[in-house]
Amino acid sequence: MTLVQLRHLISLAATGSFSASAEAMHLTQPALSRSIRALEDELGMPLFDRIGRRNELTPFGRQVLDRARPLVLDADELHDSGRLMGEAQGGELRVGMGSGPGAMLMTPLLMRMAERHSKVKVVVARGQTDLLLQALRARTLDALVVDALSLRPAPDLKMDTVREMRGVFMCRPGHPLARRRKQGVRFADVQRYPIASTPLSDQVAAALVEAYGPEAHPAACVTLQCEEVHSLVDVARRSDAVLLAIRAAAPELVELDMRPALQRVARFALVTLARRTEAPSLRILRELMDAQLRD
Repeated sequence: MTLVQLRHLISLAATGSFSASAEAMHLTQPALSRSIRALEDELGMPLFDRIGRRNELTPFGRQVLDRARPLVLDADELHDSGRLMGEAQGGELRVGMGSGPGAMLMTPLLMRMAERHSKVKVVVARGQTDLLLQALRARTLDALVVDALSLRPAPDLKMDTVREMRGVFMCRPGHPLARRRKQGVRFADVQRYPIASTPLSDQVAAALVEAYGPEAHPAACVTLQCEEVHSLVDVARRSDAVLLAIRAAAPELVELDMRPALQRVARFALVTLARRTEAPSLRILRELMDAQLRD
C-alpha cells in the first residue's frame, strides 16, 4: 500500500469515474485501474462497486477512505513542513549565546524572526559557556555563539563564522578618566573606580596580567560582575564604574586611551555539533553575525 494508491482511491471516490480521475491525476485510465486493483488485492476486499458508468464505494471502501484521508493530509503537511523549514519559514531554532555576542545579537535575531520568519519558533538561552555547551551536547540547543577562546577544541564540535572584536575599558562621557586625553590612562587610574565585567576567560585574564601586572587579574580587580553585559553598560552609563567589554557592546560609552593599550580581541564563533544536520534557520543567524559582530 502506498500514498499514491491512497490518493487514487480518494480521487476515484470523489468523481466516481475512472476516466475523470485519470484525467485529473494525469494518468491513463488503465494505470489508475491497475492501482486500485492492486490496492484491493492487498487489502483482500473490493473497494468499489461498478454500477453502470459510476463507481461507488463498498462499505469496506468507505472505512478505508475514512482512514486514508488523514494519512494523506498528514503526509502533505510533512512535505510542507520540510519545504518551509528548508526556506527558513517553519520549524524551530534554539540558540545559546554568551554575554558578549548576546548583547549584540539577541535583539536583532528576535526582531528578524518576528518580522520575516514568524512561523519559526525561536528559543534563545543565555548563560555561562560550559552550561551552554552541555545543552548543545544534550541536543536541547542547535547552536551556540560564544567566545571561541573559552572553548577547548573537541572532535564533536564544529566552529565557523568566527568574528574578532576588540576588548577595551570604557566609561561614561564626563567621567574624570574620559578627560585624560593627552596623558592617557594607566591601570592604576582605573583601579580608583569600580571595574565592571562579565565573567572572563583564562585567556583574557592572561592578557590583562601581561599588560598591567598581577593586580589586573579579574579575580583581583573586577568588583562588579554580571552575566548580562546590558546591565553593566547601564551601570557604567549612570555611575563612575569602568566597564571592561567589547567596544561594540557600548558605543555610547567613551573608550579609555589605556597606556599600554590592551592587545586583546574576543573571537566569537558559531558552534554546532559535528556530523549533525543543521537547522535551516541557522543561515539567518550567520547573516546576522556578519552584519552585527563588527567594531
